[in-house]
Amino acid sequence: VQLMKTTLDAIGEINPTVNALISIRNREELLKEAAIADSSPRKGWLHGIPTAIKDMANAEGIATTMGGSPLFRRNNIATENDIFVQNIVDAGAIIIGKTNAPEHGLGSHTFNTQWGTTFNPFNTTLSAGGSSGGAAVALSTRMLAIVDGSDMMGSLRIPAGWNNIYSIRPTAGMIEPSQPNAFLPHPISTPGPMARTPTDLCLLLETMAGTDRFNASLLSSTRSVENIRIGWLADWGGALPFEEGIIPLCADALNVFTKNGADGSVDLISKPPFDSELLWNSWTTIRSKLLADQFLHDYGESKVFNAEPPLKPEILWEIERGLALNDTTIEEAQEIAKGWCSCVTNLFEKYDILALPSSQVWPFPAECRWPETIAGKNMDTYHRWMQVVVPGSLAGLPCATIPVGFNENGLPMGMYLMGPRNSDAKLLALAERYHSKIDWPSKRKPSNERMNRG
Repeated sequence: VQLMKTTLDAIGEINPTVNALISIRNREELLKEAAIADSSPRKGWLHGIPTAIKDMANAEGIATTMGGSPLFRRNNIATENDIFVQNIVDAGAIIIGKTNAPEHGLGSHTFNTQWGTTFNPFNTTLSAGGSSGGAAVALSTRMLAIVDGSDMMGSLRIPAGWNNIYSIRPTAGMIEPSQPNAFLPHPISTPGPMARTPTDLCLLLETMAGTDRFNASLLSSTRSVENIRIGWLADWGGALPFEEGIIPLCADALNVFTKNGADGSVDLISKPPFDSELLWNSWTTIRSKLLADQFLHDYGESKVFNAEPPLKPEILWEIERGLALNDTTIEEAQEIAKGWCSCVTNLFEKYDILALPSSQVWPFPAECRWPETIAGKNMDTYHRWMQVVVPGSLAGLPCATIPVGFNENGLPMGMYLMGPRNSDAKLLALAERYHSKIDWPSKRKPSNERMNRG
């Protein structure tokens, strides 16, 4: 009960400033559940631990609004838990509410018309990232100890980097519910855990996926990261623009694996391993097609195009683009995706892990929908600034995000480590080795001063 009281008091103090948590349940109900947990046999490692579920998944008894979508309202109460949510509950957690997300999880900036904007706790005039922005902020501010998120196009990676925490986009298909599709051999999106330590990340991955799909005890096997060979992809051979300071900060963080007695090696891959525009075109084609099919199947054309208020323009753009695609364009996108999967398989014969920054930009002003330029280069779509995350998403690879430090303005950044499919345990072991050398989440916490807006 005391933990629940402390948690709810912290939420009452911090959440009004950052707006990370939504649909918070009644305090007295939560205290009653906590009291029951205190007097009951231990259910699992999360027994009595408060957490919240990203507002893209169903948690029984709590509204699912899909990031404040006009197609959903606050009275859309879930009648059952999604599979991974039930796994979290079965491990003993108490679900206190939801974490904020952008509308239908599209765009890596957490804002919507129903719930408002989630702000970065390191500077509350800036974006927290997304779409797991509410989850990342709840962790970073210590309102919650562990949270779930999901990732189609960087939604676990970008907010983890911008909030100085860890995340893993697991091998696509590991965690249910997963949605197979006709265009890729794996789901385009996946749930995944976020935490302040790789150990907690590993435990939550096991819980969300189930022990038959992932075993957290594998983390203790550090031999898997001895003499690790890392391929540093940096700016993809100059093909991707980055804001100043991001590339050197990430490169410096990689020294943890090679210096002061470490036995790893890092090679800069100076030549693009695959044409970045082909990757982009393949990914955005398949993404738009899948989104268009999903929206029309789930909600119907009339509801989608006549919603009041309307769906946000970025969603309508995706749907209209997807509907306009012809079979030839889609088949070409599939062939490119196959080519990239073959290319990255070959890369993993030379390197154990590939590394990329988790974002091409630092957190940007919260009132902006997305960055329109990076280093003088115009962004031609609402999500072009997120291009660095495409290699992992298109191939359905596991991607573990680690915090790499701060710039001169006190803003955090991350880097994602990408491995072959089903190398999740190795990535987490590598993250744990990194964390043992430099514990950024403990070293640098959001200050009360930075969480005072204005």
